[in-house]
Amino acid sequence: MPGSLEPLDIGVQIPYHFRCPISLELMSDPVTVCTGQTYDRSSIEAWVATGNTTCPVTRVPLTDFTLIPNHTLRRLIQDWCVANRSFGIERIPTPKQPADPMLVRTLLNQASSGSGPFSFRVSALRRLRGLARDSDKNRSVIAANNAREILLSIVFADVSSEPSELNLESLAILSMFTLSEPECLYVASDADRVRYLVNLLFHSSIDVRVNSAAMIEIVVAGIRSPELRVQISSADGVFEGIVGILNYPLLYSRALKIGIKALFALCLVKQHRQKAVAAGAVEALIDKLAEFEKCDAERALATVELLCRIPSGCAAFASHALTVPLLVKIILKISDRATEYAAGALLSLCSASERAQQEAVAAGVLTQLLLLVQSDCTERAKRKAQMLLKLLRNSWPHDSLANSDDYAGSDVVPF
Repeated sequence: MPGSLEPLDIGVQIPYHFRCPISLELMSDPVTVCTGQTYDRSSIEAWVATGNTTCPVTRVPLTDFTLIPNHTLRRLIQDWCVANRSFGIERIPTPKQPADPMLVRTLLNQASSGSGPFSFRVSALRRLRGLARDSDKNRSVIAANNAREILLSIVFADVSSEPSELNLESLAILSMFTLSEPECLYVASDADRVRYLVNLLFHSSIDVRVNSAAMIEIVVAGIRSPELRVQISSADGVFEGIVGILNYPLLYSRALKIGIKALFALCLVKQHRQKAVAAGAVEALIDKLAEFEKCDAERALATVELLCRIPSGCAAFASHALTVPLLVKIILKISDRATEYAAGALLSLCSASERAQQEAVAAGVLTQLLLLVQSDCTERAKRKAQMLLKLLRNSWPHDSLANSDDYAGSDVVPF
């Protein structure tokens, strides 16, 4: 391989040994494997993850998959970036090193030791939480050491007593992981454990409330049993607790994100959607809709559509002055999914109320729907738009397309 410099379009040359042999890009986290070759961490991890067991350069079998950070090379790359910043090159950040598996095992042993001092156990959990929060890689290392089973046993050690700092720290860590179905069943199949989580939705700390909501969402999403999902969504206070998180008065993005995920997961259980309405979910959704990020806005609109499918939800949304104008405005604004859910909710509302039809027309829904059926949006969104156009036909202004036959023969599939 040549040891010279390779020219780039930006007018600067990257030294050959600064490039990853796999990606041929400037390395940001160089690591050395057992053969002595250095690669960018993300590239060699991807290489091994796809089943390769040899060194990409030498083709020698990798007898040890430990990746050793090459700090000297990383510092040289950083110095080179600084020297060439006039060319628009940004200095690579110093990467945080993955958690040491030995340290993780030690912390887990300390946390689970029933004979150890309480303060030491809490301290070990706090260090674990810091590691888990730092990176996905750290969470993988922690999960690989049987952490979820250990943490579950600590969280639910005594569900009849007031939660201790030990319980709450374990819950905070668990809320960052996805649980397996057996682990979800461990929680969902025990009414006392479910009640314990629901009670934590009313804790004085918003972080504890959010962590509990995250755990409830993880469990509901992780079980396939409809009966257990119904049991969780029927727990007294669960919807009130989740809606309370959405209504938290201060701007807290994690509370919004976790709150809407949990509400959506619970509303997928059709038997208890009226409980969500009674708990104030309608007002919370409309009031917070503008604050959600894209993915969360999609979940919020999907929840709106689900609640519009029951009479009490449809009536509650129809009585809110902002519902129809907001839904009309959202069409073609956020994403294809958001448009589909907004159109579906409008279809339910307008099918149940002439007043909603009039509000939709006044808000400019006609133009939005005509643009929608001609767009590259999903077929389901277009079908809903066509159905809505037909439904609103008699509400259109006389000088509009209401008298045309453009949509008279549309092939509409019922929602």
